This record gives sequence, structure tokens and C-alpha cells, in this order.
Amino acid sequence: MNCRTCGSNQLHKFLDLGFTPPADRFLRQEQLLEPEVYYPLAVLMCEQCGLAQLNHVVAPEVLYQQEYPYEASMTRTGRTHWEEFAQTTKEQFHLGPKDLVIDIGSNVGVLLEAFKNVGVRTLGVEPAGNIAAIATKHGIETLNEFFGIEVARRIVANHGQASVITATNVFAHVDHLTAFIKAVDILLAPNGVLIIEAPYFRNLLEQLEYDTIYHEHLSYLSVKPLVTFFAPRGMEVFKIQQRDIHGGSFRVHVARTGKRQVSAEVKEMLEIEQAKGVHSLDVLEQFARAVEQNRNDLNWLLHSLKREGKRIACASAPAKGMTLLNYCRLGNDTIDFVTEKSTLKIGRFTPGMHIPVVSDAELIERRPDYALLLAWNFADEIMANLSEYRERGGKFIIPIPTPRIVS
Repeated sequence: MNCRTCGSNQLHKFLDLGFTPPADRFLRQEQLLEPEVYYPLAVLMCEQCGLAQLNHVVAPEVLYQQEYPYEASMTRTGRTHWEEFAQTTKEQFHLGPKDLVIDIGSNVGVLLEAFKNVGVRTLGVEPAGNIAAIATKHGIETLNEFFGIEVARRIVANHGQASVITATNVFAHVDHLTAFIKAVDILLAPNGVLIIEAPYFRNLLEQLEYDTIYHEHLSYLSVKPLVTFFAPRGMEVFKIQQRDIHGGSFRVHVARTGKRQVSAEVKEMLEIEQAKGVHSLDVLEQFARAVEQNRNDLNWLLHSLKREGKRIACASAPAKGMTLLNYCRLGNDTIDFVTEKSTLKIGRFTPGMHIPVVSDAELIERRPDYALLLAWNFADEIMANLSEYRERGGKFIIPIPTPRIVS
């Protein structure tokens, strides 16, 4: 295969998480009797431009159009983040009621709702039919389609060009990035801005966030490959903001070359990546060894507790948690059940390990001794919401970056 951004064939595999089913493919009871498809999950580093990327691409129709269960974060932390995103963007680019903001991969519309609340026009593009229907029900105009050149032309004809295009936790999901940017170029106003937000690869390495690797996340983004990708396409990264959400994300602002002043932090972050060896094969091999050690440590901890007769459940069922359960081979012999507040997952079974998913209330009702917190990126809020469980003697286990018990 060739690099997704620069086309080089100098790709080095540095992490192999084995074969796993799609992380958002939660199963109904009757589907447990059917064959389940597993795909390779390994990560390669492009030695030419520095893009970390999966070695295998699962068809987007498989990932996003078969009862897709992911709803953008409705946590208090998540809503605060989206509100800040909209307010900051409005102020920075002086958006008004005539400006159009388009969110690609808009999910249930939480970001667009925030933009709508600050007084700008909005439009979402979302391929998952069940998710787009939820957004529409909430009053967010949404096109139920995969974003591409023809869709971009149709939007321009019907709505005009966009002052801002957002792609939050989406750009890293796109395989054909050149076609994606051609569509963006059609849709974006001459002085418009594309804003990409995604987990930052440097944080993934430094905090051992290997569970954020799954088939939807085709690329693991850092500054160097993004700068390299946009430069020959008449666009440039001009501003970057770092955010705490999802274990450490960065918000990358892109405009047509020469339209915006490039801020100092772009060069500074490139220099930090170089200094820390973010794209160095030695650093990546160390990371891979640490991932294997984390699996060993987590298994040792959980199996020790089981030998003591303790009962263990999982709190929350994010996609990242499915990578962790499958890579660490944590099934029904270790985990009794998984709790979740999303009605799209409750009553189903986790992909691969087939652990039943029940409502959060079951954690209080059934009171396992320990709850493995899979959505560790929202640990403080989730533990606060489940404070009654702790008050009754329950303890949480946070698996990343080092497995630890929080009493």
C-alpha cells in the first residue's frame, strides 16, 4: 500500500493489535449466532511524511451504514467543548447570520446546534441514516450522504459556499483524502476556513492511548504530515489549538495559501514533534513494547481480582473500549457486563467479546466490586455521575496509561 497523504511506499509497521471486528458493531442477540467478520488492526508509519495509518481499510459502508451506534458526546464535558468550539470560531472569524457553517460527519448535530445558538447558518452532512435522523429530529438540517465532490456542488447550488467547514473526528476517518480536499475546495468560500479536530498523535504516544486505534480511525494525525499534505494543494495550516478532550486533541485551522497569517505555534509544534521523535521508529518501537506491557499488567490485575472472587463489570462502552477488550482478550470469563447510557447500545452485545450491554443503573443495582472504566477520557465526570456506586463500596479501574484502582 501507499501512504494516504504523500503516496510513498516507505511504510513501517510498528504496532499490531491483531484481528478485531469493527469497534462500533454492537450485536443483537440473534446476531450472536451469525459469523462475525474480523479485520487486521495494525499501524504503519510513513517514513517519508510521518503519517501514522492503518494497514487495512474497512469499507465505510460497513462501518457507518449498518445501525451505527455512535452519538457525539452528550456529556457535560462534551457539550462545554462544542459550545467553546462554536463561540471561539464565531469570534475569531467574525461570523454573522449570513455565514454558513458546514459540519462534515455531523453526527447528531451537537456542534452545529452550538453554532446555531451563536447565530450562524448551519448544515450537516452525515452518512449514517439512523444518526442523521436524530439530528433532523433535533432541528439540525442534515444531508444523509457521504461527503464528496457531487454533494459539495449540490450544496453550493442550494445553499452557497461555506465560510467555515468543520471536520471534527472525521478527517482521520477518510481514506481518499485528495478527493475529500477537492470537494472542500468547491464548497469553501475564497476566504473560508477548514477546521479539523482530532486526537493528537503525540498524546497517543505519550499517554499510551492505544485503545483509540480502531478501524474507523484510518489516520493518526500530527502536524508534520498535515503541513506536507496541504502545501501542494494550494492550502496551508495557519493555526493550531490544543484541547484536552478525548485524551488530548488538536484543532487545526486550514485556509488557502496566503489568505491567513501563519501563527508561530505551527512551527513550534513541528519542532516539538522533531525533538520528541514522534515519527522516529525507535520511539514507535518503544511505544509498541509499552502497549504489550499494559495488556499484561491489566490482565494480571483483573485476573488477580477474579481469583479473589471479585466481580468485575465495565462502565461505558465507547469504541475505544472495544479495542481494549479485544486486544486484551477480556471476555465473559472476566467481565460480567458493560454499562452504557446510550439507548443505541443497551440490550446489545460488545463486538468480538460478546459481553452484554446494560444501562448504567445496573451498576448500582448489581454492585460489582470493580468497574473497568473504558471511557477513561471522561473519567471524572463518569465517576461523579456514578458516585452512588462508589459510596456503596464499588471501585473503578482506569486502564490507561497504567492500570490503577480508584477507590
